[in-house]
Amino acid sequence: MKRTWFAALALLAVPSASAVAADDGTGPLGVTAVAPESPQSARVGVLAGADRAGDLAGGHFCTASVVHGPHRNLILTAAHCLGDDGDLVFVPGYRDGRAPYGVWTVERRFLPDGWARGQDEDSDVAFAVLAPRGGRNVEDVVGANRFVTGAETGATAVTVTGYPDEREAPVSCTDRPHAHSRGQQRVDCPEFTGGTSGSPWVDGDRQVVGVLGGHEQGGATADTSYSVVFGAAAAELYKDAAADP
Repeated sequence: MKRTWFAALALLAVPSASAVAADDGTGPLGVTAVAPESPQSARVGVLAGADRAGDLAGGHFCTASVVHGPHRNLILTAAHCLGDDGDLVFVPGYRDGRAPYGVWTVERRFLPDGWARGQDEDSDVAFAVLAPRGGRNVEDVVGANRFVTGAETGATAVTVTGYPDEREAPVSCTDRPHAHSRGQQRVDCPEFTGGTSGSPWVDGDRQVVGVLGGHEQGGATADTSYSVVFGAAAAELYKDAAADP
Protein backbone atom coordinates (compact mmCIF):
# COMPACT_ATOMS: atom_id res chain seq x y z
CA MET A 1 0.00 0.00 0.00
CA LYS A 2 1.86 3.05 -1.25
CA ARG A 3 -0.17 5.47 0.83
CA THR A 4 1.24 4.47 4.20
CA TRP A 5 4.02 1.92 3.66
CA PHE A 6 7.44 3.22 4.74
CA ALA A 7 10.98 2.20 3.79
CA ALA A 8 14.42 3.79 3.65
CA LEU A 9 14.90 5.67 0.37
CA ALA A 10 18.33 5.32 -1.20
CA LEU A 11 18.18 7.17 -4.52
CA LEU A 12 20.56 6.24 -7.30
CA ALA A 13 22.71 9.18 -8.30
CA VAL A 14 24.44 7.39 -11.18
CA PRO A 15 22.62 5.04 -13.58
CA SER A 16 23.92 1.51 -13.88
CA ALA A 17 25.78 0.44 -17.00
CA SER A 18 22.81 -1.71 -17.97
CA ALA A 19 20.41 1.22 -18.04
CA VAL A 20 19.18 2.25 -21.47
CA ALA A 21 17.71 5.49 -22.75
CA ALA A 22 13.98 6.01 -22.65
CA ASP A 23 12.14 6.40 -25.96
CA ASP A 24 11.14 9.98 -25.20
CA GLY A 25 14.68 10.99 -24.30
CA THR A 26 14.01 11.70 -20.63
CA GLY A 27 16.90 9.56 -19.40
CA PRO A 28 17.81 6.00 -18.42
CA LEU A 29 15.10 3.46 -17.72
CA GLY A 30 14.43 2.08 -14.26
CA VAL A 31 16.46 4.66 -12.31
CA THR A 32 14.84 6.71 -9.55
CA ALA A 33 16.19 10.15 -8.68
CA VAL A 34 15.01 13.44 -7.22
CA ALA A 35 12.82 15.14 -9.84
CA PRO A 36 14.28 18.43 -11.07
CA GLU A 37 12.27 21.61 -10.73
CA SER A 38 10.53 22.05 -14.07
CA PRO A 39 7.14 22.92 -15.60
CA GLN A 40 6.36 19.19 -15.58
CA SER A 41 7.18 18.58 -11.93
CA ALA A 42 5.24 21.72 -10.96
CA ARG A 43 2.04 19.93 -12.06
CA VAL A 44 2.62 17.21 -9.48
CA GLY A 45 2.08 17.86 -5.79
CA VAL A 46 1.13 16.51 -2.40
CA LEU A 47 -2.20 15.98 -0.69
CA ALA A 48 -2.46 16.92 2.98
CA GLY A 49 -5.12 17.50 5.57
CA ALA A 50 -6.42 21.05 5.61
CA ASP A 51 -5.20 21.36 9.19
CA ARG A 52 -1.62 21.02 7.88
CA ALA A 53 -1.93 23.79 5.27
CA GLY A 54 0.33 26.07 7.28
CA ASP A 55 2.77 23.35 8.36
CA LEU A 56 3.28 21.03 5.40
CA ALA A 57 6.66 19.51 6.26
CA GLY A 58 6.10 15.90 7.23
CA GLY A 59 2.34 16.24 6.90
CA HIS A 60 1.62 15.05 3.36
CA PHE A 61 0.29 11.56 2.64
CA CYS A 62 -0.44 11.07 -1.10
CA THR A 63 0.48 12.45 -4.51
CA ALA A 64 -1.81 14.06 -7.11
CA SER A 65 -1.35 15.92 -10.40
CA VAL A 66 -3.14 18.55 -12.45
CA VAL A 67 -4.95 17.29 -15.55
CA HIS A 68 -6.58 19.40 -18.20
CA GLY A 69 -10.28 20.13 -17.92
CA PRO A 70 -12.62 22.73 -19.39
CA HIS A 71 -12.80 24.57 -16.05
CA ARG A 72 -9.03 24.24 -15.44
CA ASN A 73 -9.53 23.01 -11.87
CA LEU A 74 -8.95 19.21 -11.91
CA ILE A 75 -6.47 16.96 -10.18
CA LEU A 76 -6.03 13.21 -10.58
CA THR A 77 -5.01 10.75 -7.86
CA ALA A 78 -5.80 7.26 -6.55
CA ALA A 79 -9.27 6.63 -5.11
CA HIS A 80 -7.81 5.27 -1.88
CA CYS A 81 -6.25 8.71 -1.32
CA LEU A 82 -9.66 10.42 -1.34
CA GLY A 83 -11.83 7.79 0.31
CA ASP A 84 -11.56 9.13 3.87
CA ASP A 85 -13.56 11.99 5.34
CA GLY A 86 -11.84 15.23 6.18
CA ASP A 87 -10.92 18.43 4.38
CA LEU A 88 -7.90 18.25 2.08
CA VAL A 89 -5.52 20.59 0.29
CA PHE A 90 -3.32 20.09 -2.78
CA VAL A 91 0.13 21.69 -3.04
CA PRO A 92 1.63 21.60 -6.56
CA GLY A 93 5.39 21.73 -6.89
CA TYR A 94 5.85 21.20 -3.15
CA ARG A 95 9.47 21.14 -1.90
CA ASP A 96 11.04 21.40 1.52
CA GLY A 97 8.01 22.83 3.30
CA ARG A 98 7.42 25.45 0.60
CA ALA A 99 4.32 25.91 -1.55
CA PRO A 100 5.71 27.84 -4.55
CA TYR A 101 2.41 27.75 -6.44
CA GLY A 102 0.06 28.07 -3.51
CA VAL A 103 -2.11 25.80 -1.37
CA TRP A 104 -5.35 24.77 -3.08
CA THR A 105 -8.51 23.60 -1.32
CA VAL A 106 -10.19 20.38 -2.50
CA GLU A 107 -13.85 21.27 -3.06
CA ARG A 108 -15.36 18.08 -4.50
CA ARG A 109 -14.23 14.50 -5.00
CA PHE A 110 -15.20 12.06 -7.75
CA LEU A 111 -14.71 8.36 -7.00
CA PRO A 112 -15.86 5.45 -9.19
CA ASP A 113 -18.87 3.38 -8.16
CA GLY A 114 -16.68 0.27 -8.05
CA TRP A 115 -14.47 1.85 -5.41
CA ALA A 116 -17.32 3.38 -3.41
CA ARG A 117 -19.20 0.05 -3.27
CA GLY A 118 -16.37 -2.35 -2.49
CA GLN A 119 -12.94 -0.80 -3.01
CA ASP A 120 -12.51 -2.70 -6.27
CA GLU A 121 -8.80 -2.48 -7.11
CA ASP A 122 -9.64 -1.99 -10.80
CA SER A 123 -11.44 1.24 -9.80
CA ASP A 124 -8.60 2.86 -7.83
CA VAL A 125 -8.59 6.19 -9.66
CA ALA A 126 -10.22 9.48 -8.66
CA PHE A 127 -10.51 13.16 -9.52
CA ALA A 128 -10.98 16.23 -7.37
CA VAL A 129 -12.10 19.76 -8.17
CA LEU A 130 -10.07 22.54 -6.58
CA ALA A 131 -11.39 25.90 -5.43
CA PRO A 132 -9.93 28.93 -7.25
CA ARG A 133 -7.38 31.18 -5.56
CA GLY A 134 -7.32 34.91 -6.25
CA GLY A 135 -9.58 34.51 -9.25
CA ARG A 136 -7.34 31.91 -10.91
CA ASN A 137 -7.61 28.15 -11.26
CA VAL A 138 -4.76 25.74 -10.69
CA GLU A 139 -4.26 24.98 -14.38
CA ASP A 140 -3.82 28.71 -15.03
CA VAL A 141 -0.87 28.66 -12.64
CA VAL A 142 1.01 25.40 -13.36
CA GLY A 143 -0.49 24.05 -16.59
CA ALA A 144 -1.75 20.49 -16.94
CA ASN A 145 -1.17 17.14 -18.56
CA ARG A 146 -3.90 15.47 -20.62
CA PHE A 147 -5.85 12.56 -19.19
CA VAL A 148 -6.31 9.84 -21.82
CA THR A 149 -8.02 6.47 -21.85
CA GLY A 150 -7.56 3.46 -24.10
CA ALA A 151 -3.78 3.81 -24.37
CA GLU A 152 -1.97 0.56 -25.14
CA THR A 153 -0.02 -0.61 -22.09
CA GLY A 154 3.71 -0.43 -22.76
CA ALA A 155 3.41 1.34 -26.11
CA THR A 156 5.82 3.97 -24.79
CA ALA A 157 7.87 4.55 -21.68
CA VAL A 158 6.26 6.59 -18.91
CA THR A 159 7.71 8.88 -16.27
CA VAL A 160 6.32 8.34 -12.77
CA THR A 161 6.67 11.27 -10.37
CA GLY A 162 5.64 11.18 -6.72
CA TYR A 163 6.31 12.19 -3.14
CA PRO A 164 7.45 9.57 -0.62
CA ASP A 165 6.12 10.37 2.85
CA GLU A 166 9.59 10.54 4.33
CA ARG A 167 10.93 13.03 1.77
CA GLU A 168 10.23 16.69 1.13
CA ALA A 169 10.88 16.66 -2.63
CA PRO A 170 9.47 14.52 -5.45
CA VAL A 171 11.22 11.57 -7.04
CA SER A 172 10.79 10.34 -10.59
CA CYS A 173 11.60 7.29 -12.70
CA THR A 174 11.08 6.44 -16.36
CA ASP A 175 10.35 2.89 -17.51
CA ARG A 176 8.06 0.90 -19.79
CA PRO A 177 4.85 -0.45 -18.21
CA HIS A 178 3.75 -4.07 -18.57
CA ALA A 179 0.33 -5.68 -18.29
CA HIS A 180 -0.37 -7.28 -14.90
CA SER A 181 -3.97 -8.27 -15.55
CA ARG A 182 -6.81 -7.15 -17.77
CA GLY A 183 -7.50 -4.20 -15.49
CA GLN A 184 -4.02 -3.53 -14.10
CA GLN A 185 -0.61 -2.46 -15.37
CA ARG A 186 2.72 -2.36 -13.56
CA VAL A 187 6.02 -0.53 -13.80
CA ASP A 188 9.33 -1.54 -12.23
CA CYS A 189 10.82 1.58 -10.66
CA PRO A 190 12.76 1.37 -7.39
CA GLU A 191 12.11 3.27 -4.17
CA PHE A 192 8.48 4.30 -4.67
CA THR A 193 7.49 4.06 -1.03
CA GLY A 194 4.52 5.24 1.07
CA GLY A 195 3.12 8.58 -0.09
CA THR A 196 3.58 7.93 -3.81
CA SER A 197 0.01 6.66 -4.26
CA GLY A 198 -1.61 8.89 -6.86
CA SER A 199 1.62 9.55 -8.77
CA PRO A 200 0.90 10.20 -12.47
CA TRP A 201 2.34 8.00 -15.23
CA VAL A 202 3.08 10.47 -18.04
CA ASP A 203 4.13 9.46 -21.55
CA GLY A 204 6.29 11.42 -23.99
CA ASP A 205 3.25 13.28 -25.32
CA ARG A 206 2.46 14.69 -21.84
CA GLN A 207 -0.50 12.35 -21.51
CA VAL A 208 -1.38 10.70 -18.19
CA VAL A 209 -1.90 7.01 -18.95
CA GLY A 210 -1.76 5.67 -15.39
CA VAL A 211 -1.89 6.65 -11.74
CA LEU A 212 -0.07 4.78 -8.99
CA GLY A 213 -2.63 2.68 -7.13
CA GLY A 214 -4.77 -0.32 -8.00
CA HIS A 215 -3.32 -3.72 -7.15
CA GLU A 216 -2.29 -3.80 -3.48
CA GLN A 217 -3.21 -0.08 -3.47
CA GLY A 218 -0.13 0.60 -5.58
CA GLY A 219 2.15 -2.26 -4.58
CA ALA A 220 3.38 -4.02 -1.47
CA THR A 221 7.05 -3.41 -2.29
CA ALA A 222 8.96 -0.26 -3.16
CA ASP A 223 10.29 -1.56 -6.48
CA THR A 224 7.10 -2.46 -8.38
CA SER A 225 4.12 -0.15 -8.69
CA TYR A 226 0.69 -0.63 -10.24
CA SER A 227 -2.04 1.39 -11.92
CA VAL A 228 -5.51 0.66 -13.15
CA VAL A 229 -5.87 0.52 -16.92
CA PHE A 230 -7.82 3.61 -17.95
CA GLY A 231 -10.89 2.38 -19.83
CA ALA A 232 -14.56 3.24 -20.23
CA ALA A 233 -15.24 3.63 -16.50
CA ALA A 234 -12.32 6.04 -16.07
CA ALA A 235 -13.47 7.99 -19.13
CA GLU A 236 -16.95 8.37 -17.66
CA LEU A 237 -15.53 9.45 -14.30
CA TYR A 238 -13.39 12.08 -16.01
CA LYS A 239 -16.43 13.33 -17.94
CA ASP A 240 -18.37 13.78 -14.71
CA ALA A 241 -15.52 15.56 -12.93
CA ALA A 242 -14.69 17.78 -15.91
CA ALA A 243 -18.31 18.94 -16.14
CA ASP A 244 -18.23 20.27 -12.59
CA PRO A 245 -17.76 24.04 -12.58
